[in-house]
Amino acid sequence: MIRTGGHHPRNGSSSNQKPLEDNISVKNGYHRNEKVHSNGKGNGFYRSWDRGEDSFEEAPMYVAVLTYMGFGIVTLFGYFRELLRAVGLEKCNQAQEREEQKDFVPLYQDFENFYNRNLYMRVRDNWNRPICTLPGPVFDLMERVSDDNNWTFRLTGRTIDNVINMGSYNYLGFAENNVDFLKTVAETTVQYGVGVCSTRQELANLTVHKTLEQLVAEFLGVESAMSFGMGFATNSMNIPALVGKGCLILSDELNHTSLILGARLSGATIRVFKHNNMQSLEKMLKEAVCSGQPRTHRSWMKILIMVEGIYSMEGSLIRLPEILALKKKYKAYLYLDEAHSIGAVGPTGRGVTEHFGVDPKEVDVLMGTFTKSFGAVGGYIAGKKELVDYLRSHSHSAIYATAMSPPVVEQITRALKCIMGTDGTREGQRRVQQLAENTRYFRSRLKEMGFIIYGNQHSPVVPLLLYLPGKVGAFSRAMLERKIGVVVVGFPATPITEARARFCVSAAHTREMLDKVLQSLDELGDSIRLKFSRRRCPVRPQVCNETDFELDS
Repeated sequence: MIRTGGHHPRNGSSSNQKPLEDNISVKNGYHRNEKVHSNGKGNGFYRSWDRGEDSFEEAPMYVAVLTYMGFGIVTLFGYFRELLRAVGLEKCNQAQEREEQKDFVPLYQDFENFYNRNLYMRVRDNWNRPICTLPGPVFDLMERVSDDNNWTFRLTGRTIDNVINMGSYNYLGFAENNVDFLKTVAETTVQYGVGVCSTRQELANLTVHKTLEQLVAEFLGVESAMSFGMGFATNSMNIPALVGKGCLILSDELNHTSLILGARLSGATIRVFKHNNMQSLEKMLKEAVCSGQPRTHRSWMKILIMVEGIYSMEGSLIRLPEILALKKKYKAYLYLDEAHSIGAVGPTGRGVTEHFGVDPKEVDVLMGTFTKSFGAVGGYIAGKKELVDYLRSHSHSAIYATAMSPPVVEQITRALKCIMGTDGTREGQRRVQQLAENTRYFRSRLKEMGFIIYGNQHSPVVPLLLYLPGKVGAFSRAMLERKIGVVVVGFPATPITEARARFCVSAAHTREMLDKVLQSLDELGDSIRLKFSRRRCPVRPQVCNETDFELDS
């Protein structure tokens, strides 16, 4: 998932769009002129919703130069330490081949080993920190120390209490232990137990599973849906059931690993287009339609476009209307992964289809997970009934995997009912609106302070660019000293010059929590020099200015 060249287009919004409050009045989360049905759907779509703009500001040139210099210096010291290990002056604690296996094909790759030993090990203490409470808006951390430069850790027996959680995907705050909210989950545990010990096709097709799938389909506004016990496997095990040899997959360069693995397992031909770049996608679609398969030039059996709703490392939103227009023009299929967007965007939390005012039935395959906004585990595939029925009998994840635990199913069900308002309360819509408010507030304040942040203004995923490798560890440790837990990400998960801290905003965060985080960021931004923004327009290429397709009115 390494991106080169920095091709981040900007998502322009129409200049004649009016603010949300000028166009609609919300009653129970629905639009003023829309006829509301009992299932929460109406006869219109949310055309007036402000779609926002993706921001990818370039760093000053000196920052890029210093970043490369920093990696170069660390690498040189790494080679020097390798020499010391080779002559026995420094101990190496990493796994190595046994002497009798020296003639075997190497089990470990040299560069990965080198990177782990000499770069990652310096900052390893910033990852895999053990927590000992519920991962809500605050949690407690188990204190640990290392006596051998981060090769191993030992627990001290003490805890770091009340750390503000800015790293979990708990967008709507449903990862909670409120006794009143979890009453039905406890009752389901008593009735069904915690495990089913069988697949859906054998002895574990329970009533709660069917109820959940009907509710998911109703929530999304499609004909049918199917649930799976693991979000990652929802992609990796279902994509091979949909496409195979003789098919073409067009994949966004920043797609999640689960999508990439599923595409590779399918045996289909894979071509990668630049992130959110409609020119790049249309060029590949034209070539696929005109030239067909390599050598034989036969038409592709299927052309599948794979994209995400919100990209988890960039915070950017898919350009859904444009992609749908291209899909229709070239008669391709669309696979939309809404792992991070379902529940997190849209006036009523129904994801990017609602956010862009698109009929969800226009998307061929809707995929999402229950691990973020719903505070549970697993995932779903939704769409036409024929699609779901086909997957029930052809998906490895459906045939061989153990069915989802009943208490987990009930947790998802009660979260869905809460969002839809069918539980008789407005708590779900309050959380959706609170998340949107927190996201706008947090992003706007960071920009005011002078930080470079990526993504769409409606995205609760907020990457803050750190750039220099030395600042990654310093930032994470300094934030923890202020009792703020953050996630930092660097190469190879990001481009080498774009190390970052990734904040995940939650509806459970109070304004006081966000203000404390922002105050700490303001102080750190000054002390370790992180305010790189020059308040200029991005220089990344514009997209969609040379295409000849038309959007649906």
